[in-house]
Amino acid sequence: MRHSAACHVIERCFGIIKIRWAILRSASYYPVKIQNRYILTCCLIHNLIHRESVEDPLDEQLESFDEEPPTMDNTPMIPMETSDSWNNSSENLANDLFAAFVTPSDN
Repeated sequence: MRHSAACHVIERCFGIIKIRWAILRSASYYPVKIQNRYILTCCLIHNLIHRESVEDPLDEQLESFDEEPPTMDNTPMIPMETSDSWNNSSENLANDLFAAFVTPSDN
């Protein structure tokens, strides 16, 4: 039974990430090594958004997937409206990450 529950959680996670990142919705013709990096990058950015942002506009729209995980056949395209506050937050986060990348740390 635990295996079934774990599969359900994993399928839901991949479904959510495919909804957020269009590059993961269809077949890829890149080498497997590049595809792995895309998936890892999308997961890391998704987690970073949740760690750094107070609110994520996609969260409200994803609440309907709590019962049934999206699959490849029925993954909906969710239109997202842009907002100035979300764009500013995203831009600030990108600038902070870049500044941290180019500035060596003392650790």
